[in-house]
Formats: sequence, structure tokens, C-alpha cells
Amino acid sequence: MWVPLLVLIIGLVTLVWSADRFLSGAASAAGHLGVSKMLIGLTVVSLGTSAPEILVALTAAIEGNPLLAVGNAIGSNIANIGLVLGITAMIAPLPFSSGVLRKELPWLLGATLLTFWLLFDLQLTRLDGILLLTAMGLIMYRLVKTQQTTTEGVSVSIEEELDELQALSRRKAIFWLVAGLILLLVSADMLVWAATRIAEWLGVTEMVIGLTVVAVGTSLPELAATVGAAIKGHSDIAIGNVVGSNILNILVVLAVPGLVSEPVIDNVALWRDCGMMMALTLALALFAYAVGSQRVITRFEGAVILLGWVGYNYVLFQQVQLS
Repeated sequence: MWVPLLVLIIGLVTLVWSADRFLSGAASAAGHLGVSKMLIGLTVVSLGTSAPEILVALTAAIEGNPLLAVGNAIGSNIANIGLVLGITAMIAPLPFSSGVLRKELPWLLGATLLTFWLLFDLQLTRLDGILLLTAMGLIMYRLVKTQQTTTEGVSVSIEEELDELQALSRRKAIFWLVAGLILLLVSADMLVWAATRIAEWLGVTEMVIGLTVVAVGTSLPELAATVGAAIKGHSDIAIGNVVGSNILNILVVLAVPGLVSEPVIDNVALWRDCGMMMALTLALALFAYAVGSQRVITRFEGAVILLGWVGYNYVLFQQVQLS
């Protein structure tokens, strides 16, 4: 049991570190090729930040553990709202930016409803995967067209990501693009292997491990970055980061197991797990659009969604104990 736990920890650390190096290499390489900063921000940075989840999903699906990938995508969304935004809002109230209110949050609501509808038959098919990726393509197209016809520039959250990336020479950019991708693949394989062994040892499904251990592990960097931004007084970008990450988790990460192996989920997973993801997303919408709302996630509201996340994990643990 200790070996899988150690491999899991090493895999998570390597996954996060290599994703950062891969992102720096990809963004710098695109810059050297003459790609505009706007396009790099909207494509390379946006998709690159979800590289760990995407590669874990791909590896899990190829190795015959697609439910681990499904659990990771859904569990990451639950953790991003309940854990990340919950804790951060308790440190400093989180305002909704105009971009999140007008575009990103409605997109997330639409993507979440689409996912629930597609999974209602308890199977994630190849057609479902194609529909999810098509929705992501439409969003990316809309973003690029909008940015090309306005003078607003890239969003604040993506601008922050770009500023934090290390500028690399052409040679170093190519090296870290390739080396980062290789390390991502290796660490994703380590993580999937360890998670599968832990699930076997505990006598639970891979989806449960994906919903808990893997989801929280891949959300920890987001928690650290979001709390750090709030402490520095940049709390206005926190919601945008999480909403963008959740859109990618649903439309890209969740599409992978559908395209590769068409997994079947059970009725409990649909209503317990997808239902919790839906509930937390609707809570965000309530905080943003309700009559009399302050257009911020207050400390009290942060405590509510954090308690919701804790309660969900308690129910999950109790059901696993009884099974």
C-alpha cells in the first residue's frame, strides 16, 4: 500500500511541475513563431493549464480505467467551486468580473446542463465526446472572434497567466515543450497506476478515487494560486480562473473517456456526483444573478459552499463504507 501512495504523491508533484514547464515552452514557442499574445492566451494558456487533467483522462481511458477520468473531471469541478472558491472567499470576498457575468458563467451553466443531459442515459458515448468538444470549439471560436473585434485585450486572468510564464529562448522553448510533454505523460501514467492500485486495496471504484484523491490533488495548485491571489489583493481574478477551468474540465477532459472507451456510469454517480456539480454551479449563478445579490461571493457564501463540499465528501465516504 505504501508504494502506490508514494507513487501517487510523486506523480501529482511531477504532473503539476511538468505542466508548468510544458506551458512555458508551448507559449514561448508560439511566440517565436509569431503567434499573437491574444491567441496564445486564448488557446495555448487556456488549454495548457488543463493539461494535467487532460493527460490523466487520456491515460486512464487508454489503460481501461475510464471511470477514473470521469471522476477526475467531475470531482475537479466540485473541488474547484466548493473547496477552492469556498476557502478563498472566506479569506477575502470574491467579486464577479463583468466578463464572467456576461460570458463565462453562462457558458459554464450551459456546459454543465449539457453534461447532465448527455449522461442521463448513464453512458458517455463517442457522440457525446464529439458534442462536448464541438461546444468547446464554438466557445474558443467565439472568444477569438470577440477579441479580434474589440480593443479589450485578453482577460485579466489569462493576462496574469501570461505574465507569470517564464520567457524562454527558442531552443529552451522547444526543449521544455517536448520534455514537459514527456514528463506529463509519464507522471499521468504513474498517477493512474497508483490510483488504480489504491482503489483495489480500498475495495472502491476508480471513479470514487477520481472524485476524491485525484480531483483534490489536481485542484491543490489552483487552491494555492487562488488563495495567493486573494492575499495579494487580486481576488477579482479568482472566479474567472475557476470558471474557465471548470468549462475545460467538462468540455475537454470529460470528452476524452467518451471518445476512447465509452464508459458506463451508475445511477448513483449521475445523481450524487453530477448532481453535486450542478448544485454548486447553480449556487454560483445564484450568488451572481439573484435579485439583490452583491455580485460577490461573500465570506458567508464561501462558508456555505465549503460546507457543501465537506458534506458531499462525508456522504461519499459513508456510502463507500457501506458498499
